[in-house]
Amino acid sequence: MSAEKGRLLTALARAAIAAELTAGRGQPLPALPHPAWLDTSGACFITLTENGQLRGCIGSLEAHRSLHDDVIHNARAAAFADPRFPPLEARELPRVHIEVSLLGTPRALHFTDEADALRRLRPGSDGVIFECGSRRATFLPQVWEQLSDPRQFLAQLKRKAGFPADFWAQDVRLFTYPVEKFEEDEHHDS
Repeated sequence: MSAEKGRLLTALARAAIAAELTAGRGQPLPALPHPAWLDTSGACFITLTENGQLRGCIGSLEAHRSLHDDVIHNARAAAFADPRFPPLEARELPRVHIEVSLLGTPRALHFTDEADALRRLRPGSDGVIFECGSRRATFLPQVWEQLSDPRQFLAQLKRKAGFPADFWAQDVRLFTYPVEKFEEDEHHDS
């Protein structure tokens, strides 16, 4: 089931991007299987890489629409609306690798101070949300592969939220969440 689920999710993400490139928004996607679990509420992140380099990553932290619609919306956003990159061009699509991360429900991490928070983080396991005031940022668990030290991980997450790496305040809130990750097969249909 898991491999089949992953193939369907990555195919849906690719189809959403391809349809946008060829026909424009609002065009129907090619017919794909549509099991009932796609209609349940879900939150996902879509990560695009090209030649091993990040090419776009957009997602939802909380479930607020069907998983089917969340995958389509976030795939298009990762390809065309990630402010760090220019919109994806049709010639790039065959080289793009797609990863779909299904997010579990975020849970508050309880800690007394930054040192305690660092001890409670689980490298390689948890996605982490950093919140302070109106600013919020997240790293998927996959980011631990590049930032395996909890102190560096948290410092970069604070930067992503717009704070200095050494920032800390009493109203900092951290949440962790699990991810079920699916990657495209090496030979995808484009």
